[in-house]
Amino acid sequence: MASQDELKRVAAEKAVEFVPENEYIGIGTGTTVNFFIEALANSGKKIKGVVSTSHETSKLLEKYEIPEVQMNEVSHLAVYVDGADEVNHSLQMIKGGGGAHLNEKIVANIADKFICIADESKYVSRLGRFPLPVEVIPMARSMVSRKLMVLGGQPELRMDFVTFNGHQIVDIHGLNITQPISLEDEINKIPGVVENGLFGHNAADVLVLGTKDGAKVITPN
Repeated sequence: MASQDELKRVAAEKAVEFVPENEYIGIGTGTTVNFFIEALANSGKKIKGVVSTSHETSKLLEKYEIPEVQMNEVSHLAVYVDGADEVNHSLQMIKGGGGAHLNEKIVANIADKFICIADESKYVSRLGRFPLPVEVIPMARSMVSRKLMVLGGQPELRMDFVTFNGHQIVDIHGLNITQPISLEDEINKIPGVVENGLFGHNAADVLVLGTKDGAKVITPN
C-alpha cells in the first residue's frame, strides 16, 4: 500500500505538466509542495521566476537553483501551485496548517490558474474536520477568539508560533463549514483578523490528487 508521502509525490509530479515554460509562477508551502519543487527541478522546464510564499519554499528554490522573484516585480502569474489541508468537491480549501495562508492567498490572487496538489486523504465532501487557522493581530487575540466562539468554533492559540508577517494564529476547531465563502467573509470582518485559511473566493481551478491508482485530475463540481 502506498504511503501518504508516495501519494503526495504522485500528485506533485503530475502537476508539473500544468506549468508552462518561460513564465512566472507562484509556489506555496508544505510537504506536498516540497515534492513539487523537486519534480519541477528534475523536469528541466525553464521558468522565468517563482514567487515564493515562505522562507522554507525559498530555501528549496535556492537549493534546486530555480530563480525567485518578488511579487511586486510581476503583474500576474501563469499558475500558482500549492497544497491544501482539506479540499472539497467545489475545490474550496482549508489552508494554513503551516501558517503561511496569508502569503498564499495573496499570491494565489494574481495567478491565472490555481493548481491544488494533494493526497486523497485531503479530498472531503465538507470542510471543517481540519481546524481553521485564523491569523490575528496579537493584541486582538482574545477578542477575536470570543467572536469565533459565537460562530460555533473552539479557538486554540497555536503555541510558540509567529507567522511570516509577525502575527499569531488561532486554530478554530469544530466548525461546521457548509458555506465557505460567506464564513470566510464573516471571519475577515472581525477587527484584528488579518486573514483566515478558508479559500472560498480563491478556490482551485484544478485539483491533482494522488491516489493509490495514480494521479487524478479533478475540476470543480
